[in-house]
Amino acid sequence: MHDIFEDIFVNQPFDPSEAARRAMRPQLRKRFYQQASVEPGAGEFRILLDGRPVKTPARRTLAAPTAALAEAIATEWEAQRDVIDPAAMPLTRLANSIIDGVVDAPVAVRDEVEKYLGSDLVFYRADRPDGLVSDQAKVWDPVLAWAREALGARFMLGQGITFVAQPSGALAAAGAAIPDDPWRLGALHAATTLTGSALIALALAHGALSVDEAWTAAHVDEDWNMKHWGRDEVALARRAFRRAEMEAAAKVLALTK
Repeated sequence: MHDIFEDIFVNQPFDPSEAARRAMRPQLRKRFYQQASVEPGAGEFRILLDGRPVKTPARRTLAAPTAALAEAIATEWEAQRDVIDPAAMPLTRLANSIIDGVVDAPVAVRDEVEKYLGSDLVFYRADRPDGLVSDQAKVWDPVLAWAREALGARFMLGQGITFVAQPSGALAAAGAAIPDDPWRLGALHAATTLTGSALIALALAHGALSVDEAWTAAHVDEDWNMKHWGRDEVALARRAFRRAEMEAAAKVLALTK
């Protein structure tokens, strides 16, 4: 069974953007099991296929810290029909990445999130046109207000792409809100890379933004361009895949509270 899982999920990158590119070109395998289920264990809930535990590409047990999350992962496996399609299994891919890539290296993952805080998407505003300036303020200002009021982090804004050094106190205050739990940290990292904003991801993790609000905030520039210059169907297809990745990250955050 491991060889099949390795062939399907091996070398799944933790960066959701790269995962999206790879999973859109999968070599699909036939479904080989009758039932997916969950079995409680010592502090975890294992996903089983026909009563046998699933292994990650690194040969670790595919298991979640809560029953609800494990059931959600098992539901992905149960939803596969004639073939197993990794593109339709964002929770499983994220779980593999967390188990194999975050549990043993949380400091490196935290460092990546903190790098985003230093040059976060919401700090850099357009100076024109007026419609885009207004749209950015409408969805990004509440994120900054939340960071200021809930985290005690006061950030500086800039225009264009000129780098703006952020106060060390603000970076430290926001950094302190990054979770230590590997599952929540992994989901936060995924949301950060998908949105381009650690602050948007933190607001999502702390319940200050819904997944819809976070996704809208991350795509305000893209949405404005599409509204005025037309839709790119290929880009929209990639965006739909990334939205599924975002939903998976949000589900992990919601089911690991």
